[in-house]
Amino acid sequence: MDWSPSTWWWIAAGALVAAELSTGTFYLLMLALGAAAGALAAHAGLGLNAQMLSAALIGGGAVAGWHLKRGGTRPRQHAAENRDVNLDIGEQVEVQEWQADGTASVHYRGARWTVRHAGNGPPRTGQHVIRGVEGNRLHVEPVERAG
Repeated sequence: MDWSPSTWWWIAAGALVAAELSTGTFYLLMLALGAAAGALAAHAGLGLNAQMLSAALIGGGAVAGWHLKRGGTRPRQHAAENRDVNLDIGEQVEVQEWQADGTASVHYRGARWTVRHAGNGPPRTGQHVIRGVEGNRLHVEPVERAG
């Protein structure tokens, strides 16, 4: 059985889609578009160099376009301050009293936690938002009141 070049391009496109489904890397779909462009070039009767050029231009262009659409490389947020990693980020606690060393003790999720002031200005009592978690210490800043 002799397979045509377009068949190989379609197999490559299918393999790239399967790899994307197993890894979740969206860029592989962009490369699969390039392989599909190579298959279409083969169906059009273009030579191997033209097929590879069309696959590279379409696939590479799609990868570059997706990268630019996503905003390029975003600065990675430290895990201690990333809500995707730690669901405590963004939750609120009530600070009753600050100690001289800049810490306080709060009741949160059924336990006592030590908090450290992470906002601007001097620490004050009241509602605070958790901005980071370091070990068993919460970094908090005051909730801004509208008004």
